[in-house]
Amino acid sequence: MAKFRMVHTEFWNDPKVVEEFSPEDKFFYLYLLTNSKTTQIGIYQITKKQIAFDTGYSFESINAIMDRFINHHQLIKYNVETREVAIKNWGKYNLNRGGKPVIDCVKSELNEVKDTDLIRFVGERIDKKEIKILFIPCDESGNDTQDDSSNESTNDSSATGGQEKEEEKEEQQEKEEQQQQEDLSGGGRDSDFEEVILFYRDNLQKGITETTFNIELITQFFDEWGKELLLAALKLSAQKEAKGTAFVEAVLKNWKEYGVKNLDDARRFQNQLKQRSGSYNNKPQKDIVPDWYEKQKQERSQGKQSQITDEEKQRNAAEADQLLEDYLAKTN
Repeated sequence: MAKFRMVHTEFWNDPKVVEEFSPEDKFFYLYLLTNSKTTQIGIYQITKKQIAFDTGYSFESINAIMDRFINHHQLIKYNVETREVAIKNWGKYNLNRGGKPVIDCVKSELNEVKDTDLIRFVGERIDKKEIKILFIPCDESGNDTQDDSSNESTNDSSATGGQEKEEEKEEQQEKEEQQQQEDLSGGGRDSDFEEVILFYRDNLQKGITETTFNIELITQFFDEWGKELLLAALKLSAQKEAKGTAFVEAVLKNWKEYGVKNLDDARRFQNQLKQRSGSYNNKPQKDIVPDWYEKQKQERSQGKQSQITDEEKQRNAAEADQLLEDYLAKTN
C-alpha cells in the first residue's frame, strides 16, 4: 500500500525556516518528513549511514546537521542506541484526523517504540485530543498523569506517590547515564577498541566536553584503520597537544592520500625518505616519493584528479612524515 506524508505549504513561510534554516537544513528536514522509513507517529528507526546514503551527504556532514537540529533548532531527538528519531512537530500536521483506523495504527506503532521518552516529545505538539491522549495518558479528571503539578490533594498518599515518581525518575536517569557511558566506551567492542578509547580520553579529551560525535568519529577511524595506525595518529596528536579529533583526522587523511596501509608501510616510507633526502626541506623534491607509493598511485583510477596542488601535497606530506618520524623514533 502506498504511503503519503503531508508537508504543509506554510513550511516555506515559517519564520524559523526562513530565518534560521540553511538550504541543506531545508533539504534535510524535508527528508526527515518524507523518507520511506517514516511512520504514522513521527517516530521511526533509521541509521545515520542510511541517511547519508539517501541524501548523498558524508557521514560527518550528517552528524553535524543532526547535531544542529537536536541542539540548535531543537526540532528532533535521536537515540544513538536504538537508532530512533523523533520529529517534534510531526503530529501538528500528520495527526490531525481521528477515527478508529488512525487510532489503531497509532497504538500499534507506539508499542514498537523502544525509547518511550521520544513518545512524549512528539505528543506535546499534537493538537487533536483523542490522539494526544495516546502519547500522553491522562487521568479521569483530564490531567496529565506525568505532570507532577496537577493535584489539589495534599494528603500523605499523594506526597508518597510523588516521592515514588521522583525515585523512579532518578533511577531511570541513572540507567540512562550508565548506558551512555557503555555506549561511549565502546559497549560490546573488543579490548583493542577500548584501549583506543581510553588513550583518547586520557590524552586528547581532557579539558573539553566529550561528545557523541567525537566518539562516533573515533569508531569510524577504528573500523577503517585498526588499532595500531589509529593509536599512532592519536599519539601524534597528543605530542602536538591537540584536543579532540581534528588533528587526528588530518593525519589520517594525509596517510590515506599517500597510501599508508599499516605501520610497516609507514616505516618503509620513512626509511626511503631518509635514504633519498637525508633531511626535510621547505620544498621537498618529487624524487623522494617511495617506489611502493608510486606503484599504488598508478593503480588508482586514471580519471581521478587531486583537489590540491603538487606543492601543497608535498608540503602536507612533509609535515605528516616529520610527525611520523618523531613517533617512530620514540616507539623503536
